[in-house]
Amino acid sequence: MDLNTITEVIRSPSDRPGADWCEGDAWLAGGTWLFSAEQPSLRRLIDLTALRWDPLVPSDKGLEIGATCTIRDLYAFAPPADWTAGGLFATSCEAFLSSFKVWNSATVGGNVCMSLPAGPMITLTVALEAQYELWAPDGSTRIVDALDFVTGDHKNILTPGEILRRIDIPAHALRKRTTHRRFTLTHLGRSTVFLIGTQTPGTSDLLLTVTAGTTRPVRMAFDSMPDAATLQQSIDVIPTDVWFADPNGTPDHRRHLTKHFVEEIRRELMPGSPS
Repeated sequence: MDLNTITEVIRSPSDRPGADWCEGDAWLAGGTWLFSAEQPSLRRLIDLTALRWDPLVPSDKGLEIGATCTIRDLYAFAPPADWTAGGLFATSCEAFLSSFKVWNSATVGGNVCMSLPAGPMITLTVALEAQYELWAPDGSTRIVDALDFVTGDHKNILTPGEILRRIDIPAHALRKRTTHRRFTLTHLGRSTVFLIGTQTPGTSDLLLTVTAGTTRPVRMAFDSMPDAATLQQSIDVIPTDVWFADPNGTPDHRRHLTKHFVEEIRRELMPGSPS
């Protein structure tokens, strides 16, 4: 879609692009959502791709994902053999309601900052205990847990002009056992629920992440594998207003699916189950 209110595109922003920010601006990376709808309040676009941030930087500490990393690049990434959670990268990319052509432009950071309940990059990074580095217009930096970033449907903690610079996934999370469950009403449709369970090797702990069915990510941590009743109760205490409603499912439907799938996840990650 043509954005007929735009009067300027800044293609060479400063290394700290927040310094260029003013009211009526929007950050431009993939632009797959930005150009899909009218944007009457916008006057300028600030192109972040010109900064050429490294898309993926693996190290002994874990994986750094630049906010402008494309979904295509993340999908093509081959993680080290000991990163047993690495399969979640492809799984989460495949959860996009988009074609492979959109993957060439859509970015990891863009999906996170859209903060939609079904955002698969949110599911991925919350489940893998990531932290986000945010840059403010005044030059300050803050680090936040991925779990705390999204606050509701299309809502997050970003302040005006603040930008997501990168995502850091710790190595210990990448070495966990994982399993996931996802439900859609149609083949390749938008997620109605998307759940990921992770477990530290050699332990019986459980970290359970619930998304898509809720307006914000919900994560539950257990030091040892809970019994079925305890796990069901942990879903029951999720506040009613956190469950999401849209054409892909009612809150009751999403709660029902979640309670069904968490038991499957629990059984799959029980001690002695195949990795």
